[in-house]
Amino acid sequence: MTKTMNGELFARIFRSGAAAVNNNKQKLNELNVFPIPDGDTGVNMSMTITAGAAKIGAGAPKSVGETADLIAGALLRGARGNSGVILSLLYRGFAKGLKGIDEAKATDIAVALKQGVDSAYKAVMKPAEGTILSVSKAAALRAIDSAKTNADIEVVLADALESAEIALKETVELNPVLKKAGVVDAGGQGYVFMFAGMLSALRGTEIAQNSESNQNPTENVFEKFTEEDINFTYCTEFIVEKSDPNADALRFRAFLESIGDCVVVVDDDGIIKIHTHTNEPDKALGYGLKLGSLQSIKIENMRQQHTQKLNLSDYIEEKPSVPPVAAPEKTYGFVAVGDGNGITELFANLGADQIVRGGQTMNPSTDEILAAVNATPAEIVFVFPNNKNIIMAAEQTERLSEKKVVVIPTRTIPQGVSAMLAFDESMDIGGNAEAMREAASLVHTGQITYAARDSEFDGNHIKQNDYIAMLEGKMTATGPDLDKVASDLADRLCANGGDVVSVFYGADVSAEDAEKIGKLFADRLPDADLSVVSGGQSVYYYIISVE
Repeated sequence: MTKTMNGELFARIFRSGAAAVNNNKQKLNELNVFPIPDGDTGVNMSMTITAGAAKIGAGAPKSVGETADLIAGALLRGARGNSGVILSLLYRGFAKGLKGIDEAKATDIAVALKQGVDSAYKAVMKPAEGTILSVSKAAALRAIDSAKTNADIEVVLADALESAEIALKETVELNPVLKKAGVVDAGGQGYVFMFAGMLSALRGTEIAQNSESNQNPTENVFEKFTEEDINFTYCTEFIVEKSDPNADALRFRAFLESIGDCVVVVDDDGIIKIHTHTNEPDKALGYGLKLGSLQSIKIENMRQQHTQKLNLSDYIEEKPSVPPVAAPEKTYGFVAVGDGNGITELFANLGADQIVRGGQTMNPSTDEILAAVNATPAEIVFVFPNNKNIIMAAEQTERLSEKKVVVIPTRTIPQGVSAMLAFDESMDIGGNAEAMREAASLVHTGQITYAARDSEFDGNHIKQNDYIAMLEGKMTATGPDLDKVASDLADRLCANGGDVVSVFYGADVSAEDAEKIGKLFADRLPDADLSVVSGGQSVYYYIISVE
């Protein structure tokens, strides 16, 4: 029987829960509703929870309240994607519930779980059922009821897990999109994996991290060299599931060596396993996408990890790492998130002070966006996430930065471009925010990508490598014929008219092919201004907007 939990015990079960998420991250990625190569949820939850595990990797305070607070702070800064941000919000509320408590009883744990859920629901503007929120709520409510009659923390957590598993199965019915796809919510599944891993450790069987998963945060590998020895910032690892069995791995290796070092390329039956250190992980992933679908993506900032490892033994006295804050030289500044050289160059030309590399498959953390905000020499900083799964991470910077931060919730690259164009130096902060939000809302965006796997969705039989058209995030057409898929998208995007059409073509597309796609839209809207721009983005062959 476990009647109390101190900081050391909580750290041990948290590490087990983190390992469980890491070990199952590919399963979470595969729960993606559409078979497009985004693989976000597993990677985002894995990288978010690993930030917490790294914080208490070598030990933890004896106080459960202090340990929970350390973990919550690390999760907040390391949060990636909606699932990662919500997980960090759950832990932030949980930590508040345990504040000042040295050894928690079952009732304390239950109340803290409920406080975590309340905190997450309040922070999310439009909380949706059939997600990690409803799964965590079911767990917390059951914990409250169980703790009324049970003093054993193990029993309370077991009861909570049982309710979480039931709620997870119900997500299929609560969310119409999940019902069409026949899958449970990926974020909710990640929460269940975490909870089960924690309970397993409490019962005496701590989950170990698989060797092919993210590196164990307790290994002091970074103590072997100085920061000056790090020539490239990002340790990048992933697996390419080859679409062509004869894919040229040697050429891939040569490309990686041209943008980084420490390159390891293992060419095996059906897959190529990649490890490299580079400053341009987007290019490494982009090249991999040319050869097939991506799996087990891991991108880690080695400079940041090096600093964290050297200071880990001083965790109790350690001050939070805050990126340097640039002195204001002007009133307004801008931070945009973008993927691809053409897109980042466009935002720079529009006046973006800082551009955070990221997008689909590469959601930047709150800490990365915060660093860009703090590096912007302005009093007021507007942030354009340009991806629906980055908005929540960006919003966390509003309370973390000393600067006044305003996040414009742009969901696509074209929305971000239109929002920046709407900025007017003569207006105040409120007027500009309203004008930029309105400009973004007038932009309708379509995207063309490919199927990463065979799938069925809403009656559509989708084969791997088929083209997929998305309109405002919803799949509209699929098939092996690009012209047909693009024509269908053009019909839908142009149905209500428009004055401006923008076509951003990706790294794998030639200018000649892009002009052909542009003509489909020009034929339907002959009076609209058409621009065809090399975006250089990965994942999406085309990002097309009509406004």
